This record gives sequence, structure tokens and C-alpha cells, in this order.
Amino acid sequence: MADEWLKTACILCSVNCGIEVKVDGRRIARVRGDRAHVASRGYACEKAQRIDFYQNGRDRLTAPMRRRADGTFEEIDWDTAIREVAAGFLKVRDKWGGESIFYYGGGGQGNHLVGSYGASTRRALGCVYSSNALAQEKTGEFWVEHRMFGTAVRAGFEHAEVAVFVGKNPWQSHGFQRARPILRDLAADPNRALVVIDPRRTETAEMADYHLRVRPGTDAFCLAAMLGVLVQEDLVDRAFIRDHGENSSEILAALSEVPIADYCARAGVSESLVRNVVHRIARASSVSFFEDLGIEQAPHSTLNSYLEKLLYALTGNVGKRGAMNAATSLTGMFSGALSDRTSPVGGHRIIGNLIPANVIPDEILTDHPRRFRAMLIESENPAHSVADSARMREALRALEFVVVIDVAMTETAREAHYVLPACSQYEKSEATFFGSGFDTGTDFANSFTLRAPILEPLPGTLPEGEIHRRLVRALGAMTDDDVAPLHAAAAKGRLAYALELQRVLSERPRLGAVMTVLLYETLGPVLGAAYQNGASVWGIAQEFARRYADSVRRAGFSGEGPALGEALFDAILKNPSGVVVSVDPYGETWRRIHRGRIDFTIPELIPELRSLRDEQPAADPEFPFVLSAGQRRSSTANTIIRDPKWRPKDPHGSLWMNPEDGSRLGVRTGGRVRVITKRGTAEAVVELSDTMLPGHVALPNGTGLWYPDREGQEFQSGVAPNELTATEDRDWFAGTPFHKHVAARIETVAS
Repeated sequence: MADEWLKTACILCSVNCGIEVKVDGRRIARVRGDRAHVASRGYACEKAQRIDFYQNGRDRLTAPMRRRADGTFEEIDWDTAIREVAAGFLKVRDKWGGESIFYYGGGGQGNHLVGSYGASTRRALGCVYSSNALAQEKTGEFWVEHRMFGTAVRAGFEHAEVAVFVGKNPWQSHGFQRARPILRDLAADPNRALVVIDPRRTETAEMADYHLRVRPGTDAFCLAAMLGVLVQEDLVDRAFIRDHGENSSEILAALSEVPIADYCARAGVSESLVRNVVHRIARASSVSFFEDLGIEQAPHSTLNSYLEKLLYALTGNVGKRGAMNAATSLTGMFSGALSDRTSPVGGHRIIGNLIPANVIPDEILTDHPRRFRAMLIESENPAHSVADSARMREALRALEFVVVIDVAMTETAREAHYVLPACSQYEKSEATFFGSGFDTGTDFANSFTLRAPILEPLPGTLPEGEIHRRLVRALGAMTDDDVAPLHAAAAKGRLAYALELQRVLSERPRLGAVMTVLLYETLGPVLGAAYQNGASVWGIAQEFARRYADSVRRAGFSGEGPALGEALFDAILKNPSGVVVSVDPYGETWRRIHRGRIDFTIPELIPELRSLRDEQPAADPEFPFVLSAGQRRSSTANTIIRDPKWRPKDPHGSLWMNPEDGSRLGVRTGGRVRVITKRGTAEAVVELSDTMLPGHVALPNGTGLWYPDREGQEFQSGVAPNELTATEDRDWFAGTPFHKHVAARIETVAS
């Protein structure tokens, strides 16, 4: 084992804690938190200890794969693969147009440079439509943020007097830096309060001062009741609404009509407890909120996001210490704007340029002339993660051409015509686009980490920057003549390169479409082999410094024009434990919010809010249980770790069930049951747990993947949750799926 501790980051959730590792040959043998990391400061949860299961999975790919006529795959060389992949896409484009080629990807939790390079290939092909995992969860929330604030806002739990988690269990799913230490601090301080709204008694709920244990799927009733208390008891911050808001009268009128007692009863929560929670929020000096998949993948998804944000906006918890502040992350420039375009077949809304993932099969399995004919998929696995996996597989098989770029032979890769093997996230420079914001107590800061490789690429694999460079070249979108002057300028230094790049783009504006691979090919080599795949970050740093110059200067950088971006990028290269890239006083939030005022009323959602009063329970005696399909547990993470041996506890991914239900069904812990939904059937091992409400059952995420044993025979461990979910069960507005609210029937299986 090498003696040196190498700095990198965990890739198992969106927080991407800084870690240090020791390697033994090609193994990641030891892992610890990086105390020098500017955001995580030495914190890392237990899951990071097992990242070697990702790095050295037995199903890693080591050569491009081409599907034979009989459905099996054969290895081919890279030159052949690039030539044939480019020809396949051009054939579809020339016949049906670039809009018929659909892109699904953008990277995993810590693999986002993939998306930057994939953008060049998409533009070279004229690809118009795309989607990724965010369209399964966050697009409704992003749209609400865009409508209310015009920008993303993030919590400051470090200094919040009250922290509220809605459909969120940060003890397991994190979502913000140093989640567990911050939760412990909140729970231990008698002057602070922790509020959880969740059907399950999660680890976070166990620590909470207030747990509103709603019935599954009734979050909108609980949130509306809380807002009803705020308005009807006049606990809203009237001065704040007057000074910082607009269009409040319609929503306040709607909330004044909420039947509080009735809605509490429907949600299964105590009215007195709801009133106590609202009073605690209203009198707090600062409150921070975090919503997550528990309400985003459930009935009234987009409305839930609206109601959650009204709770902190109407109480004045925006633009101050310990509350919600505008995020200024280096790569967090995602917009939740509603596109002028809709999906070509079904006319579905496109939010943040993403088609709802649940409608993808509908956009393929049709005779509509504008249906999708081909897909480019990278670093994502829609055949496993999108609702109704069987139908998603059918859709993939109906396409004329499918190419997957990934590290392993995933469920989606099995359906492709070509599979291109990428380096792992630890064999190239990489980064996350999620951003790492934190409340310092005097301002709001954001950091960024560009990771260097800690291992040589597995022979036969390439970083995505190189794969897309070769594809763009093969598509004819970039030539030797285009890049020659930039190679010469890069040799003189990055400032000279920046000036030459401006000249080249002014003369050849078409190259702007393939900017990221242009940077990879011409700037990348002077960064050195370790950081070539990070070349696109230079362009991101330059744009960030141009847009947010004052924020960058407050973080300690100086310079004008390209020199400021250059100083920022240089610091990113030199600091493997991350860099604080922006610092903003809390008042900066009001300069980021559109017109400096919160738009309180979203007219599109008012009818849905009012219709709650007449909504009837959707109980179905054929399917009496509510299944949460894809629950985060201590033994699960995202599916980039495919080897089930990484989770020695609960290797099969048990179905959690309340003991009362177990007694009624005659099943004990360790027994087997059959889970039946309108879409599919699966067998699961039961674990009885009083953390679940009666009638509520849950299967974990991260299970049901196909994986080879040591003899090469493939097996499936646990239940693939989306064999049980349905594409049509989705939010009416954003299209987010109801993975956390699936009607199910449970039957015992004879032993």
C-alpha cells in the first residue's frame, strides 16, 4: 500500500464530501475525511468507506462493445467504434433531423464534466431535446423557485434557529454539508428546534423536537394547514411581505379559506401539534427549509414545493443569517424556466430544458412523425431508474440507434447498439455541478472542488472529454485548421489563449457550439494529463467570474476581465481540497431575486390548492398499501456501486413493514412476500419496523441490479423498484413520478 494520502471526493451523494484515500495497486484501500476541505472539513459518512466497490466492479468495461445481429456483444477497437457511432447518428440526423436524436445524461452525483463535453456532441448533431435524473425529482421545485424568486435559494442550517425537513431524511441522504454534525447541534441546543414532516420515523425524525407524521401522500394537506394557521392567526410577516414581495393578495385569500382542522385530520396529524409547529416557526429569528423526494415524488409534487416555499417566504426567512439565501455556486447556473418548447409528441412541459423522464417512452413508442429515433445516454441508467422499467426497455429496443457511454454494462447498456467505456471517476479529473454552499454566520459562501485522478485509467477506457472530442471530430464539427491557432496560443499561457480564443470564435462562430471539446483539445494538454479532462472548467470559471465578479472578489480574487477568471481557475487547479469561489452578504440575495421582490402568487397552482378541499381519498381495496419505491438507507446509495457485496447489512434490500401489517398478513422478519402493483410483481424479504406507519411499506433504492458472480454468471440482487412503478402516475404539471406513492398489494409467500 502506498504511504501517501491522496485527496479526492466521495461520489455517493450530491454533497461530495472531500476525502483522502490510500491506494494499494488499483484498489482504494483506506478512506478518511479530508480535514482541509473547505466545505466538508473532515466530515464523511460511512458510505465513503466502500467506494472501492465502485472503482473495481467486476462489470467494468474495458473495450467498446458493438451489438451483433443475434443480440450479443463483441469488442471492437476505438477507431472503429467512433467511426461507426458517428455514422449511425449522422444517418438518423440526415433522415429525420437532429431533433430526432434524444440525449439522456449529464453525469452522476460527482461526474458532471460528462455533461459539459456531451453538450458539444449534442450541438454537433443538432440535438434539441434532453433529460436526466433531475427531471424525475427536482424540476417542479426548480420551476417554483424560478417563478417565486427568479433564482435558486439555499438553506443556512449552520445558524438557523429552526430547521425544517419536508420529505427529507438528511441523516441518510445528506443534501447539505456536514449534515450529521449539524443535526446533532440542532438537537442538542434547547434554544433551537428541529422539525420533520415525514410518514416514517426516520433517523432525523427521532432527533426532532416536532415530528408531523403525515399519512403517505397527504403532504399538501399538512402544508396547506400550516399555511392556513399562519394566515388565519395573522402570524405572517406583514412588513416583510410589503417591503420584499408582490402579488400576495390572491394566495393569502386562498390560504384564509383553508379548513385547518379538516386538513389536519386528512393528513393524520394533530391540529394542536400543527399549530405549535407554526407558532415556533413564526417566532423564530431564522428558519431554514429543505424539501426532497418524499414530497417531490408523491401526489401534488409541484404544489408541495410551492407550499413549502410559502412557509419560509411568508414568515420573512429569506435574505438573512440562518435562513434561505441566493446560491452563487460556480456551476449551479441551472434555470427552472419553463421552455417555449414542449416535447415533440405529447406536448409535455419542458422545465430547465429537461423533458419529464416519465414521458420518454411515450415520445418513442408511437407512429408520430416527430418521435425520437435515436438516443445518446451517458452516466445514467434510465432502464433501471425511470418508471416502468419494462416499458423503458421496450422503448429503447424500438429506437433505430442507441449509444451508451458508461463505466459498466448497465441495464441500459444492455439495450444499446454501441457501448463506449469511460474511465471511472477516480481515473480522470472530475467535478460536481451541485455546488457546496454554506452559511458562515456573516455571509453565504460557495465552494468548488476539481478532483485530480488518483489512479491510471483502466486500459481500454477513455475520459468523456476524449470520447466526445473524437466524436465531434468524426462528425466534422471541428478540424485541424480550427484548432491550430489555439494550440499555438495555449503554449504561450492561458491569458494569451483567452485572447486568441476570442479572435477564433469571432471568425468561426460555429465553434462556439463545440466549445467544451475545443477547450479539451487545445487548452487541455497544457494543463497536464491529470487535469486535461477538467479543461471545460476553465471556460466555466471565466463565465462565472464575468457574471459574478463582485462575489468572486469577495472570495479573495483580483483582476479584471479574463484575468479574474484566470485567477479563479488557477486557485481551483492548485487546491485539491476545494476553493471558496464566491462570498455574498445576505443582502446580495435581493439583487439576485427578480426585481428584488418575491412573487408570492403562482396562478397556475392556485386552482389545485383550492381543489384540495374537494379531493376524495383514492383508496383502492385491490391495492391497500402505499409503497415507497426507492428509499435511502444506511446500506444503500446511488446505483453506480453495482456490487451487492458493498452492503453487507440487508444485502437483499428488504421490504420494511409495520408489525401490525406483518401480524395481519402472518409474516415475520425474514419471511418472504409478494409485492404486487398495477405494473408488476416482485418478491421481497420482510423486515418489520415500527418506524413505518400501518399500510405504508418501503423498498430501498440501489437494488435489483444485474451483476456477475466470480464465475461470470449474472444474478440480480434484491428488487428493482421501477419494475413496479408506472409512467402515467406523475405530477400533472412537472411530470415528476410518484415513486414514493405506489398503490400495492402484499401477499405472503409460502416457505
